[in-house]
Amino acid sequence: MTRKEPALRLQQIVKTFPGVRALDGVDFEVLPGEVHALLGENGAGKSTLMKVLAGMYQPNEGQIYIAGEEVTMTTPLDAKNQGVVLIHQELSLVPEMTAAENIYLGELPRKSFGRVDWKTLHARCDEILSRLKCRFSSDTVVAGLSIANQQMVEIARALTVDARVVIFDEPTASLTDAEKVVLFDIINDLKAQGVGIVYISHRMDEIFTLSDRITVLRDGSYRGTLVTAETDEDEVTRLMIGRSLDLSRNIKTPELGDVVLEVRGLSCAPSFSDVSFALRAGEVVGFYGLVGAGRTELAETLFGLRRPDGGTILIDGAEVATTSPQDAIARGISLVPENRKEQGLVLTMNCRDNMTLPQVGDLTAGPFVSSGAEIAIFDQYRDRLAIKTPSWRQLVGYLSGGNQQKIVIGKWLSMQPRVLIVDEPTRGIDVGSKAEIHNLLRELAAQGYAVIVISSEMPEVLHVSDRIIAMYHGKITREFSAAEVSEDALVQAISGLGNGTAA
Repeated sequence: MTRKEPALRLQQIVKTFPGVRALDGVDFEVLPGEVHALLGENGAGKSTLMKVLAGMYQPNEGQIYIAGEEVTMTTPLDAKNQGVVLIHQELSLVPEMTAAENIYLGELPRKSFGRVDWKTLHARCDEILSRLKCRFSSDTVVAGLSIANQQMVEIARALTVDARVVIFDEPTASLTDAEKVVLFDIINDLKAQGVGIVYISHRMDEIFTLSDRITVLRDGSYRGTLVTAETDEDEVTRLMIGRSLDLSRNIKTPELGDVVLEVRGLSCAPSFSDVSFALRAGEVVGFYGLVGAGRTELAETLFGLRRPDGGTILIDGAEVATTSPQDAIARGISLVPENRKEQGLVLTMNCRDNMTLPQVGDLTAGPFVSSGAEIAIFDQYRDRLAIKTPSWRQLVGYLSGGNQQKIVIGKWLSMQPRVLIVDEPTRGIDVGSKAEIHNLLRELAAQGYAVIVISSEMPEVLHVSDRIIAMYHGKITREFSAAEVSEDALVQAISGLGNGTAA
């Protein structure tokens, strides 16, 4: 059988920045009607390579071929005119505009005298949004949409172009399970139409579900291409990080201390009601459930971001009121939030200032903040958490996702908490950094911390937890020990099925 001409081929791409060789002679191709996954740790060069392809960066060396012809793309518009569309991981929408205006931004249909043809615009966009099974209309202002729906608007942009290649960069990071199914159907439709798909994700289940081939980058260099049906997760991981990972369940029996946190009948309408559980020193308790189960809202209530309607919170057996984060911090409760970039970090500040932000008022020397004290704290937790950064002066926005997450964790560990709540600890993090975060959580428990992990990933909950609490529609439905839990029982518990013992 004659091999198809690649829809896209990159040959010996080199891209350098001051002091950094981000791409070192990388080869990559995608065939028409193929889903080609691009994998690598944070900082491996994936995003840089895609920005070269999308015309955002120009390579220092190498060639780009579209349908066999060498092309030069100096702007994103050049790439779009060549049929190359990049769906960004970071949303690039105009919040004050409607979904329709964002979808056709810069290409609004026109009538005579340059007037916008609003009727045609909304008809086209409503058709696309219907195809994506979106429950909002094209005249909805983007600022009023959830992050998941904003991501769907971003995806809708790709469907307005007669594309040869569509690049999906972490497209499911903020989507619900139902929205993921719709997205996968769209990808398969594009594939059937002969469009080449580049798919970037840290989620191995998605990679093995969707892709035909997998290319791996490490440290800016090409490491190999594998046929998805002929490989497994372990081989891919070894190519990515140079070693295998321990992905087994946690079945160890921890050495537990006294009850640190106890919750009795806690309610916060309409998110959750009558929640009761206890957490001991040295224990990791995982909370697992579908979107809307109330897990994040429970964490925010414990941290003082929400006011409960009823119930009690006890620390070391004494009832406490956490009506603000300051109260929670004073009681020894810390929260690593779900969205680290918007809720956990100030991206335009350096690593040191982010690390010491909650306690900056306690680090004064006269009327000034003690720079030496701040640096000492940063150095301590940089070494303890193995944070990779050139120095404390590095702006945190330039760190990889894994190192950003370590900065957030280090910020709260420096406050010496009794209870550490971690919401979606490895969202958007590569497998190597994910393993480091998992090991860190287990080590913190071994040191006597009481840890709550909230995660939407079943393997993660099974791997790190000593106990797992399942939630459904704002209520706890089951509680499992790590040794007794089964995947089937856990799925039933978070789906409101089964009649197992209530927690």
